[in-house]
Amino acid sequence: MTLMLGLIAAVSLLVGGIGVMNVMLMTVRERTREIGIRMAVGARRRDIRRQFLAEAALVSLCGGVAGVALGLGIGFVLLAAGVELVFSLTAILGAFGCAVATGLVSGLMPARAAARLDPVAALSG
Repeated sequence: MTLMLGLIAAVSLLVGGIGVMNVMLMTVRERTREIGIRMAVGARRRDIRRQFLAEAALVSLCGGVAGVALGLGIGFVLLAAGVELVFSLTAILGAFGCAVATGLVSGLMPARAAARLDPVAALSG
């Protein structure tokens, strides 16, 4: 049972990471001109990369908080229904940490892509 739940959690993290990556790739595509302007006025690649990593962290933090809240809500409903259940702070913090780490790892590629844009091409496109 533990192995099955672990596999379900791994698949959920993978799907969540793909979702964060897609959101960040679309953000880079939509804000190409802004990136070009920032680079033209002196922003370094690490500044652009840091901006998009911060956005990926915020998206994954919001997702992690929503997931923990949903899990606790379902747990309290099960407790009210008479199901014996034990909440583990270690498991909650571990799941939250994995969600944030997955979001950051998934945000690395879009952040690198944004930082590598040519300023001239970004301004024209």
